[in-house]
Amino acid sequence: MDFAFLREHPHLLPTFLTHQRIRETPVGGGSISSASRLTLDDGTSLFAKTWPHPEGPPPGFFEAEASGLTWLRAAGAVPVPEVVVALPELIALEWVEPGEPTEAGAARFGRELARLHAAGADSFGAPWPGFIGSLPMDNTPSDGPWSAWYAARRLLPYAVLSQESGALETDDLARVERLAERLGDFDPGEPPARLHGDLWPGNVLWDESGRGWLVDPAAHGGNRLTDIACLGLFGGVAYLGVVLEAYEEEFPLPSGWRAVLPCHRLFLMLVHTALFGGGYRSAVLAELDELGF
Repeated sequence: MDFAFLREHPHLLPTFLTHQRIRETPVGGGSISSASRLTLDDGTSLFAKTWPHPEGPPPGFFEAEASGLTWLRAAGAVPVPEVVVALPELIALEWVEPGEPTEAGAARFGRELARLHAAGADSFGAPWPGFIGSLPMDNTPSDGPWSAWYAARRLLPYAVLSQESGALETDDLARVERLAERLGDFDPGEPPARLHGDLWPGNVLWDESGRGWLVDPAAHGGNRLTDIACLGLFGGVAYLGVVLEAYEEEFPLPSGWRAVLPCHRLFLMLVHTALFGGGYRSAVLAELDELGF
């Protein structure tokens, strides 16, 4: 199978993989899925993800990733791998040869991320059902305001899941609910931005030239501070200060934006308690403490 044949017959990829007709090399990059590098007969490489369990992925899982990548790529702002194959059981993308971040690349990434956000979205949410990690993410489109949409579609669902699983206590959920009632205080009133949606540093792939690519999105229309907040998680993206300075030169952030970041980090921390359990409870409580709830 060469690249031209695959383009014409993407549905045959699982068959060729099952019968070991394509060279497949395991690689990193799949915390939920299994990741591999596929080498076709003409030397073309692809990055592929498959579900590691026999029961298969949740319905629409890989289709959601494909929709998000295609939508982000359509903005023509920041590099996003092309989707080559998107099937219920797998996704295969353009291969990006990894490299190391550079200061110049970080500044370019900041400007390009700003242009992506400025490309906007038709609504909060998205026209496709979403996922974040292996969890469903309600993308039902909404005209806003952002604060009401974010409370109902992002904070409360994962807080409730976390409390039901025992990762959070009842009082913790009550604190999130009090914040949800007051989210209007943290709403800058901006129109929906085009978001990656899960932009922690591990989802920025630096290529051979030091340019930053976006991978593994939970893409949707939202508040751009969600992406900005996620960039600072878990030690922060490389050259974070450079990224933010370049971003602000291209698309200045709203007044007082740093004080609002805990609202946005809280979403991802609640996803972590829902997915991984009470080990992340202290991170949830730290964000609520910083906000005074």
